[in-house]
Amino acid sequence: MPAKKTKLITLRKPVQIVGRGILFFIQVLTSFRPSLKQLKAILSQVYFIGTRSLVIIMVCGFFVGMVLTLQSYLELSKFGATDSVGTVLALSLFRELGPVLTALLFSGRAGTSIAAEIGLMKATEQLSAMELMAIDPVQRVVVPRFFAGVICVPLLTALFNLTAIAGGVAYAVYIMGVDSGIFWSNMLSSVEFQRDFMMSFWKSLVFGIVATFIAVFSGYFTTPTGDGIGRATTQTVVVTAVLVLIFDFIITALMSWT
Repeated sequence: MPAKKTKLITLRKPVQIVGRGILFFIQVLTSFRPSLKQLKAILSQVYFIGTRSLVIIMVCGFFVGMVLTLQSYLELSKFGATDSVGTVLALSLFRELGPVLTALLFSGRAGTSIAAEIGLMKATEQLSAMELMAIDPVQRVVVPRFFAGVICVPLLTALFNLTAIAGGVAYAVYIMGVDSGIFWSNMLSSVEFQRDFMMSFWKSLVFGIVATFIAVFSGYFTTPTGDGIGRATTQTVVVTAVLVLIFDFIITALMSWT
């Protein structure tokens, strides 16, 4: 096969995947039907995706807050500015670490579970059986998981930030002896609602859409074999991590210019 033709075939596959992803995203959005049955399915997935992710989010958040406070305290103590530990902790969490780390943890815990579950349903021909019974598998299987993930990630991000701040307080105030009044006053005076809280919310919402869509897409279009399901779960984590970091830069740049 000529080298030029081989190169075209190589470039065609990523374009096909992107095109399929765009069409599938539109299909997922248009398949949503507001109804009590759909709401129950979404809430059921919120419990499965969100509630079962609470432990890893809270544990990781607490120790991320402690580590971040430890590193900040060591560096700020060189300049006699240990009172600003709370400021560094809050701004780092709300602007960057909270949304990004939550999305990565969500992808590793819930995203892989979603991809494997949908992939297994495809391998066991459950999706094909739904189509034979005139049931739309996208509406029945994909839509509840997608919207549940979009709902869960911002909530988990808020919980991650709270537990991280609790970890920072535990280290700074109760271990290193930083005055609690100064710690909280500096933190509250430096955090702005529009710039910091809303940046955290918008980032977590976008990351939730990205992480959950990659999970349902990888599972729905996986090769219906054991090896294919394994590749789908791996692809979910890797692609989500890359896209989260790309969108993190884009959102930060856009909100910094406005």
